[in-house]
Amino acid sequence: MNITLSVDEKVISRSRQFAKEHNTTLNSMVREFLRKISGDHDRQSHAEEFLKLAKNEGGESRPGYVFNREELHER
Repeated sequence: MNITLSVDEKVISRSRQFAKEHNTTLNSMVREFLRKISGDHDRQSHAEEFLKLAKNEGGESRPGYVFNREELHER
C-alpha cells in the first residue's frame, strides 16, 4: 500500500542523509517505524535488528579487559 505524507523539506533532507549514512532508505525507515509501532514484530526481526546493530555500531573493550559480574551490576 502506498501512502502520501506531508513533511517539512528540511526534515526530509536530514532524514535522507541519516538513511544514507546507515545504508538504508527513507522508505525503509518509515516502513520499519510503522511496523514497530503497530506491534507487528517478532523474534526474527529482533534478531535481524541485533545483527544490524552489531555490524554497524562499533564497540570494543579496552585491551586485556575481562568482564566482572560485580562491575556489571554496580549501581
